[in-house]
Amino acid sequence: MRTLRSSIGRDRLAAVLRASGELITVAEAARALDLDAAAAAKQLARWTAQGWLKRLQRGVYSPIPLDAKSAEQTLEDPWLLVPRFFAPGYVGGWTAAEHWGLTEQIFRDVCVFTARPFRAKRRSIGGIAFTLQRTQERAIFGTSTIWRGRIRVPVSDPHRTIVDLLARPASGGGIRHGAACLKEYVGREDADLLRVVGYAEQLGAGAVFKRLGFLLERTGGDFAPIIEKCQSRLTEGLAKLDPALASPRVVTRWRLRVPARWLQRRRDD
Repeated sequence: MRTLRSSIGRDRLAAVLRASGELITVAEAARALDLDAAAAAKQLARWTAQGWLKRLQRGVYSPIPLDAKSAEQTLEDPWLLVPRFFAPGYVGGWTAAEHWGLTEQIFRDVCVFTARPFRAKRRSIGGIAFTLQRTQERAIFGTSTIWRGRIRVPVSDPHRTIVDLLARPASGGGIRHGAACLKEYVGREDADLLRVVGYAEQLGAGAVFKRLGFLLERTGGDFAPIIEKCQSRLTEGLAKLDPALASPRVVTRWRLRVPARWLQRRRDD
C-alpha cells in the first residue's frame, strides 16, 4: 500500500499535481515546491520509488492513479503526450479516423505526424506505443484543437485526415482501410470534397488526386465534378495505389499502378 509519511508530504505532492496536471516536469515541480531543479528532481525520484509517479522519460513524470493495479497503469489518455513529445505535430492517420468516426477499427498505436526529428518510426513512452509519420512544419494545417484536460492537442480535421490517408496509405493501415474511411466520409453531412481537393493542393501531394479519383469512381456516387478536378490535377508519372503492395496493373486514366484484385473487385464493392 502506498503511503506518504506525513501530511506535509501529501500537501507537497498535491501542490505539484495541481500545478502540473497529467504530466509533470522537473521545472514545474521546482516552481510548485519552491526548490531548485536538482532538489526537485530528487523529490520526484523519491515519489517514483514510492509508487506515486511513473517516469516517462528523463525529466517527465505522470501520476499513478490511486486505483491503478500496477505502476504501468498511468495515463488514461495517450493524446496528452503528443504536444509534449512530438510538437510541432498532430494526431493523424488511423487515430484521427477513429476520433472522427470514420472507422470502427481499433488500432493499438497512436498515429502522429511530427516535424520533430526522430530515428525510429515506432516509439514507446510510458508503455504507450506511437507510430510516427515525418512531416514538414509548413505541412501542418487543416487541424482542429482538442482539449484534453489543460492540454491542447492538435488533430487533423476529417478533411485533412482523408488527405493524409490518401497521401500516405500506411498512416491509415493500408489503402483498403483508407478507402473504407473515404467511403464513410463521403456519406456524412459534413463531408466537403472541395476542401479535400484544396488541402491536397496546399500539401502538394499529386498522388492524392490519382488515388482519390480512382476510388471515387468505384463508389458509384455522383462525384463527377470532383473527379474532373482530380483529372485536371494529375501529375506526370505513375504512382502506386498503395506503395506497400505489389501493383502490376496500370490504370492509364489515373496514372496509377494497382494490385490486380482491385480491378476485379468493382462489381463486389
